[in-house]
Amino acid sequence: MLRNYFKIAFRSLWKNKVFAGINMAGLALGMAACLLILEYISFERSVNQFHTNLPHLYRVVFQSKSGNASDFVAPGVAPLVKEQFGEIATFCRTAGGIVHGIVTAGDAGTGKSFREGDSDITMVEGTFFELFSFPIVAGSGESLKQPYTVAISESYAKKYFGAGEALGKMLTLNNQFGKVAYKVTAVYKDFPENSDFRYNLLFSLQTLTIPANLNGNGWADLNGLESAFATAFVQLQPGVDYRMLEDKINTFKNKLKPESADMSIRLQPMRYIHLAPSLNDPYPTTGNLKFIYLLGGIALLILAIAWFNYINLSTASSLKRAKEVGVRKVIGAGRWQLIRQFLSESLVLNAFGLVLALVLVSVLQEPFNQLVGKSLSVSVLGQDSLWMAGLLALVFGSVLSGGYVAFALSSFEPMQTLKGVFARSGRGVLLRQALVVFQFSISIALIASTVVLYQQLQYMQNKDLGVKLDQLLVIRGPEMGKDESFKQRSTAFQQQIQQLSFIRDFCATSSVPSKWYNFNAEGITRQNPRPGDEKKSYAIASVDHRFVSTYGLTLLAGQNITAAMCTLGWNEVQHVLLNETAVRQLGFASPAEAVGKKLMWGHDYEIVGVVKDYHHQSVRQAIDPIIFYPQFSDYYMTVRLTSDRIQEKMGQLEQLYKKQFPGNPYEYFFVDEVYHQQYQAEQQSGLLFTIASGLAILIACLGLFGLATFTAEQRTKEIGIRKVLGASVPSLVSMLSRDFLKLVFIAILIASPIAWYAVHSWLQDFAYKIDIEWWMFALAGLLAVSIALVTVSFQSVKAALVNPVKSLKAE
Repeated sequence: MLRNYFKIAFRSLWKNKVFAGINMAGLALGMAACLLILEYISFERSVNQFHTNLPHLYRVVFQSKSGNASDFVAPGVAPLVKEQFGEIATFCRTAGGIVHGIVTAGDAGTGKSFREGDSDITMVEGTFFELFSFPIVAGSGESLKQPYTVAISESYAKKYFGAGEALGKMLTLNNQFGKVAYKVTAVYKDFPENSDFRYNLLFSLQTLTIPANLNGNGWADLNGLESAFATAFVQLQPGVDYRMLEDKINTFKNKLKPESADMSIRLQPMRYIHLAPSLNDPYPTTGNLKFIYLLGGIALLILAIAWFNYINLSTASSLKRAKEVGVRKVIGAGRWQLIRQFLSESLVLNAFGLVLALVLVSVLQEPFNQLVGKSLSVSVLGQDSLWMAGLLALVFGSVLSGGYVAFALSSFEPMQTLKGVFARSGRGVLLRQALVVFQFSISIALIASTVVLYQQLQYMQNKDLGVKLDQLLVIRGPEMGKDESFKQRSTAFQQQIQQLSFIRDFCATSSVPSKWYNFNAEGITRQNPRPGDEKKSYAIASVDHRFVSTYGLTLLAGQNITAAMCTLGWNEVQHVLLNETAVRQLGFASPAEAVGKKLMWGHDYEIVGVVKDYHHQSVRQAIDPIIFYPQFSDYYMTVRLTSDRIQEKMGQLEQLYKKQFPGNPYEYFFVDEVYHQQYQAEQQSGLLFTIASGLAILIACLGLFGLATFTAEQRTKEIGIRKVLGASVPSLVSMLSRDFLKLVFIAILIASPIAWYAVHSWLQDFAYKIDIEWWMFALAGLLAVSIALVTVSFQSVKAALVNPVKSLKAE
């Protein structure tokens, strides 16, 4: 019996090739899009989930009274709470932001040098490999409990030592802590892509317990409780309630430091540091749960459009099946037999759609991977129970889409089905209209959201940043060779590049726009501060006297810092420069009022001037209150070039750099490029929305094309009679298209408020955003109407051009 059902299903689909093809194409597109998005979601949900100790691992987080949370803590916090509370089995600290520098292979540093950044290099506790499940392939992770040791990934072992043995070799690290040699004592497998840790060099944190290795940086004392530069993880004993432990830790903290009562220590489960457990979770994460939900919703909506196409076209074509159903009932077919017949057709069609979808996924996999920046495949779904949910959704959709038609058509009496009552009934027509409206509402909402997204992206990319970015080149300063002659060589290099005819401006600083500040600090107030002022945070940017002119900042009041001010040691500085936001946060009425006043931060600082606000970072976030600290630095050297023969000038600068700083890699970047790279997430989202909108409208139009084809067939005789009576082709096209376009206009009215709410909520994540205007939704509606009109008109014109004699002969 089952075999007969599928045989009849194949025959029916073959007989109705147009409808079967349209349905199959829509289902394949919808399923392919859903599978690709499910791959991404499954990957994101798998991040960090492979650690054996995962149920007992927590990250230490500090949370303010206002709810803001940070995963940067003072290094002394973890050992202190471990000592006080037996519920903590062990802990591990990492410190990535303070270690970046130049790494050289070999005892004497004669090998090739590489500048390693925060994403590749960190310092870790000796317990790192005890807490986290990263396989060691040679040596021992325990070795990191000793100073002057380093563990290295397999890929970096080849990078530094080629095919030779890495164990026992020496790496020299040059950074703010000086020049220190480390012995390679472990090699580990490259961290997997689904890990938030992606480090290739793990230097022993114990090295900083030796005072000489701090190189004068007392703030990096590992027992310190002030400077928050470390990330701390704790492993709890089995059965410990981490919420109760949090309360005990905070009670202890408040007794130890009553002035810190406004800050709470929280324990964030390791399983949630990539994706939060909910959208209202306040703790920092490395992933974006909102984006995951959004992608999942888009995937289901696109698949729903494809399934609704099946329902729509099946109900529309039910008249052709009415006599078949009636005859089957007359000769004794039961209702459940008919239902099974229609369900078998639905399953066959969905199965073919799934096969075609898998082919599409294999073709589109590489472009999709490039779009999302991850190495994904269908096999990713096997790592998670998510594939089961997807399979259930597929079966559910197949049964739902085929089941409606099966139950509805099989419910009529034989005489009714023989007359085709269902297809002409108001219920059938209303259902088809409702589904068309639903499909186009989704499509228009996606198109409108895409328009707003791109407008916001354009706004951010074109907004006046308050700095002049044209031809600004930043050269990374040297880390190696800081001997007795270094200061002389550094001064000589700066003098030489300033004498070049193509250098318009120059400054040497340790903070530049488009990059992070030196650090953030609290406890900075004016004289006679207001209550709570000491809790406010300020960004500290160390700059020289040429910074303002080089970056084209506007001085609003007072004067710029001088070269003499920059020559003083860090603790001897007595003058600072502020931006407008810092002036307001300190409580001054105007920039002019602030000039000459004193700041309190350890000792007094005089405010010598105020610069106009500018975007030091992305336009996505609000402008920070900035205190510009006068210091000479060779960490970043910024030059403004003339606009011609850039490559030739770059070559001259490289020659000068290598002459004065041999062994240091010559690295640079253009400031405007770094600014634009900050909008990569928005560009990626915009492209994803564009693709989703295109798929949604394409699948909806496939259904509209099928309905237009069916309508034209149903009204063949009417069209012939109208032509005989003198109706023109345009009037016939208008008649056939009018009803469909009405549905699209209704969809516009429904989609616009939904899209407005969605984009309004999305824009709240941006400190500076566009105004949502009516034309954005009008444009989306116009695009949808135009596409629908083209789709319907094709069949309408075809029907209108048929010879009326043939039309009147049609049965």
